[in-house]
Amino acid sequence: MSWRSAIAAPLLTVTAMATSPAVAGDYAGFRPIGFSSDGTVFAFEEYGIEDGSGFPYSTIYALDTRADTFLPGSPVRARIESDGGNLPMARHEARRRAAPVVDAYRLPDAPGLLAAYNPVTEADAAEHTLGYYAFPADPAFRKAYALQLEEKSFAAEGICKEFLNEVKGFRLVMTEKAGEPAADVLQDDARIPESRRCPTGYRIGGVVTHINDDGSQVHVVMVLVKSLGFEGTTDGRWIAVPTWPRR
Repeated sequence: MSWRSAIAAPLLTVTAMATSPAVAGDYAGFRPIGFSSDGTVFAFEEYGIEDGSGFPYSTIYALDTRADTFLPGSPVRARIESDGGNLPMARHEARRRAAPVVDAYRLPDAPGLLAAYNPVTEADAAEHTLGYYAFPADPAFRKAYALQLEEKSFAAEGICKEFLNEVKGFRLVMTEKAGEPAADVLQDDARIPESRRCPTGYRIGGVVTHINDDGSQVHVVMVLVKSLGFEGTTDGRWIAVPTWPRR
């Protein structure tokens, strides 16, 4: 799980962020970039405006969905600290830097499908459960999937100890698979990577799916990591948890 220590048009953009420094908190937006033709590579972008500094940023993650690891050279980060910098500049620079990987795997050619989306802006939505159908179909052909996330407590370490007594990890389980009960553990934290930056909670943010010609599927669960932000506000960043449900 080394890479995590971080739907249907090709340019579909999903936003769940505060784009102005005047708004408390910094919840990054995310944009799926796409899959390789066989589904073994997936990339997405997270982007926003840092709360406090006001600096625009964009990060592009590319991962091997079988090994659940970053591809070499990933993630690619861009952050504009100069006067007059803006979010489009940061996003353009991140795309430029990530172009070799994106082009090599022709990721925009297979954008996948945003099968489910659970944004922080949706009132009364459950944070830790999500049900979805993998692909659009008539009712008789739909196969249901369901996810459940359980938060876990860990003693705060490093700089986090100065602000928190404990930090949060998570356990993610697929509880329904193709319409049948399941108990597939997709992620179970044994430690908290430093890159999560003093995490205080999690939310199942959505699922992106891809189907191959042979019928095999890859589902990428997008998890929003909530962490301690500027002056006690909350930052939100994304990690992707890939799984290949067996038929």
